[in-house]
Amino acid sequence: MGKRDEKVAKAKKPIFKKWWFWLIIVIVIAGAVGGGNKDETKETDTKKTTKVETKESKESKTEESKTESKQDTKSSEETPKVPTEYETALKKAESYSKIMSMSKVAIYDQLTSEYAEKYSPEAAQYAVDNLKADYNANALKKAKSYQDTMAMSPEAIRDQLTSENGEKFTPEEADYAIQHLND
Repeated sequence: MGKRDEKVAKAKKPIFKKWWFWLIIVIVIAGAVGGGNKDETKETDTKKTTKVETKESKESKTEESKTESKQDTKSSEETPKVPTEYETALKKAESYSKIMSMSKVAIYDQLTSEYAEKYSPEAAQYAVDNLKADYNANALKKAKSYQDTMAMSPEAIRDQLTSENGEKFTPEEADYAIQHLND
């Protein structure tokens, strides 16, 4: 019966501790990140086209438009340029939040990980500080996922959401998720 008990113990291993689960997560993230670049290119092309059309539509410049141009130049000089690394870290953080419903700490850790994105701590901090994410909603999505796929109790879900080795949501975000789990 010793072997049978071992098989039962192995069968009860949580899904997030299995190697193939993490392989699927990495593949999904890589696909999401790779697929997002096409939309960004289209958006940039559209902005360039709009700028060109605006320049062509101005047939003659009056003194008023020259003054406006000078003011635009001043305001762009006053706004510091964000380094490219910071911008790309923010885009990556947005995809982690939207696709993976990750917590703020988990996104930061993923961005700075030597095994993942390898961004500088400053770029990762800029990304999480400027990310417009609803972490309560992200925690709720994760909680529902755990409830649906792993049939976990609310307390086990709360533990997983707040765990340092789990999702790393704040206790408040986890509480929100548990309160709205069956809405």
